[in-house]
Amino acid sequence: MIDTDKWIEIFNSIQRHPLRTILTALGVFWGIFMLIILLGAGDGLQNGVEYEFRDDAINSMWIRNGTTSMPYRGLPKGRRIEFTNEDYDMLREQFDDIEHLTGRYYLSGDQMTVYKDKRLSFTTRAVHPGHRYLENTLIDAGRYISEQDLKEVRKVAVIGKIVKQDLFGEEDAIGKAIEIGGIVYTVVGTYSDTGGENEMRIIYIPVTTAQKVYAGTNRLHQLMLTTKDLTLEETKKLENKIHAAFAARHDFSVEDRRAVSIFSAAEEYQDFINLFAAIKIFVWFVGLGSIIAGVIGISNIMLIVVKDRTREIGVRKALGATPYSIISMILQEAVLITAVAGYLGLLAGVGVISLMESMEVDFFRNPQVDLGVGLAATLVLVIAGALAGWMPARQAARINPVEAMRS
Repeated sequence: MIDTDKWIEIFNSIQRHPLRTILTALGVFWGIFMLIILLGAGDGLQNGVEYEFRDDAINSMWIRNGTTSMPYRGLPKGRRIEFTNEDYDMLREQFDDIEHLTGRYYLSGDQMTVYKDKRLSFTTRAVHPGHRYLENTLIDAGRYISEQDLKEVRKVAVIGKIVKQDLFGEEDAIGKAIEIGGIVYTVVGTYSDTGGENEMRIIYIPVTTAQKVYAGTNRLHQLMLTTKDLTLEETKKLENKIHAAFAARHDFSVEDRRAVSIFSAAEEYQDFINLFAAIKIFVWFVGLGSIIAGVIGISNIMLIVVKDRTREIGVRKALGATPYSIISMILQEAVLITAVAGYLGLLAGVGVISLMESMEVDFFRNPQVDLGVGLAATLVLVIAGALAGWMPARQAARINPVEAMRS
């Protein structure tokens, strides 16, 4: 049964000392509040960074040509490295750990694209079929560039969602003829892209078609690939092997990283993962530090409570109060203050996180906190509050009634 008299006494004690109670509760409230805010902010920041990786495959490598920065075997520095179809074939034939591979050939400037009476400029890129997996392209209708398109040098095009809307509106685009830079192409597919609207303003055509029609060359401007299921260490080894293969093929030093540069998305992604792991540790360190400070505050306040109520406790013991009743009264007051303040801190933290979730900020998306973590932290705080009140409660139970009434 509930000892109503004891609870009435606890509430009377709280009412008689409002400032002391508020200061005690504030420490607990702030500890839980800051823990929830820090956890939510860390989660939102991590989600924002992961969202920035949505456009490209995480296991991708981007190979860019450059200029040699050191002499090699009698050849001077400053030589420009040019990629060709043979480099694409070399990668496909020599490296089994490559899953998808593509080259890019960029048409200079935005190309004038014509359909009926509409004349608009869009970026046009010439690619291989594997490019679809590098950019996480989603086919809405029709198909993507195929190997047969490359072999037969077909004049086909895959257009982005924005291009389709601007040129065709509600009209079906598949099978329709459009003119790109004065050359007629047949639309074979439309796509969406998780990278945003800019990525859907692009027209893709077969790389062999662009090389033959626009340049009369087998040159490639860039090479990209995705790896199979490799660890970060295995990915780094593959990167070094690919760089060495290009060094041997184009006659530059293996130490020359400016001649051919390789960017690994997996390596950068792992760096972010490690960074956020460290941030989470820091968040928990600061949050738990705030909670511990609140618990220490409770313990100090309860010591003051015992000292202020020394005469009252002595009278109670003289009238027959047991040590258990004295200890339980002190503990219940500590637990009550801790539980209420912790719960209010939890609610306030969740409220602020909900407000942050409604904001649209770059690199900050969907901040969330596991409710179980918040409740567990509150429960731990309540238990810690009980432990913080234990020592003052035991001290109160040992008070000599005669000495207490003399004080």
